[in-house]
Amino acid sequence: MPRFHCSVPLTAGASLSLPPGAARHVQVLRMQPGDALTLFDGAGGEYAATVERMGRSEVAVAVGAYLPIEREALRAVHLAVGMPANERMDWLVEKATELGVASIQPLATAHGVLRLSGERAEKKRAHWEAIAVAACEQCGRNRVPVVHPVQSFSGWVDAQTAQAASTTVRLVLSLAEGTRALSAVPVQEGHGALVLSGPEGGLSGTEEQQAIARGFAPVTLGARVLRAETAALAALVSLAGL
Repeated sequence: MPRFHCSVPLTAGASLSLPPGAARHVQVLRMQPGDALTLFDGAGGEYAATVERMGRSEVAVAVGAYLPIEREALRAVHLAVGMPANERMDWLVEKATELGVASIQPLATAHGVLRLSGERAEKKRAHWEAIAVAACEQCGRNRVPVVHPVQSFSGWVDAQTAQAASTTVRLVLSLAEGTRALSAVPVQEGHGALVLSGPEGGLSGTEEQQAIARGFAPVTLGARVLRAETAALAALVSLAGL
């Protein structure tokens, strides 16, 4: 059954016009009045719905029963990533969403190629948010991960404190010799994780030390050097308890 994200709050028994994006998808699928679909607003759970009316650009639906269905990962994992270039960040957002990431913080780092600021940065964030929404529609998630505004590494890390919430393990992916393996890090049941990962060239030595000084434990994914987007996703899979 087709699934669509609705950017307005949903209520069982309501009748509403779908937002433009969802309406366009319904029309592309050539759905007709009486056809069933599933809606979710990102707050959790989903709703059965039925197409009521098809206009030239408007699609009206009747919202049916609320279904308290969740398909989230067992552990909340947040990624803070030095943005990889070209389409690799798009790919990272899409796959991280499918794998259950709780939030994504894009970072401008010393070795990063992608440089964003101002209106261009906000447009990119909106683009990544749309990718996350589409991934949720495809994979069945009913909670859309937060894609935070782009920040500089220095601004972001300065806002971190060594006294992090005791229920969140903070880790930074490192290539330094003798670094403990991620698989050896104990994470208690019910605790979340925040993983900091660098761009193609990795975090600079200064950036890594700044993170460690603020309570991030350095960890490694093994002997192989993974691409930036692969490393972040590998850490997510290891921690999320899929």
